[in-house]
Amino acid sequence: MIEKDNILFVLKNAKEAIEKKDPVLLREMSNRTIHSASIYKDPDAVMVAVTTYALSKILERENYRNYPEWEPFVELCSKFLENAISSLEKNNLKAFRKNMIKIRKQTEKITSKLKDYISEVFKKAAINKASRIYEHGISRAETAELLGITQWELAEYVGITGIPDVNLGITKSIKDRINLARDLFR
Repeated sequence: MIEKDNILFVLKNAKEAIEKKDPVLLREMSNRTIHSASIYKDPDAVMVAVTTYALSKILERENYRNYPEWEPFVELCSKFLENAISSLEKNNLKAFRKNMIKIRKQTEKITSKLKDYISEVFKKAAINKASRIYEHGISRAETAELLGITQWELAEYVGITGIPDVNLGITKSIKDRINLARDLFR
């Protein structure tokens, strides 16, 4: 783990956001983490980014709250976040990772349709965050491997969002560059 302090900050805010049922704060924390995940290719940061983003999408869907398994799911997610924070503060990376994985595995214990919905949200969250890492310049193959998705899933999503259509290589015309150079020496 490269940015322990940043991940602790994100996790503490994520726990607070879950308790307040604030999906916007969760998404902000995910976005904060995805930048460093892209730079350092840190799987722990990626896991935190995907998990916080998925939780933000789950909290957004108010109709999920009608399921009887909703409250226990949210409470356990909060508990596992607290355990992850505690483990990370004690530099116990193994326990930190185990607790982060438990958040996603919570869906396996749900028996209603909510299980399918939440599982799909986690899958789409991984693809969404993969596209953001890819947007930062990491190769499609590396990004897909880092997030445990296929290159096809990433390519399909990136194609829909238009990320590869952004032309960052557009420069000024030769005439404009000459005029700029002349202005610099006047």
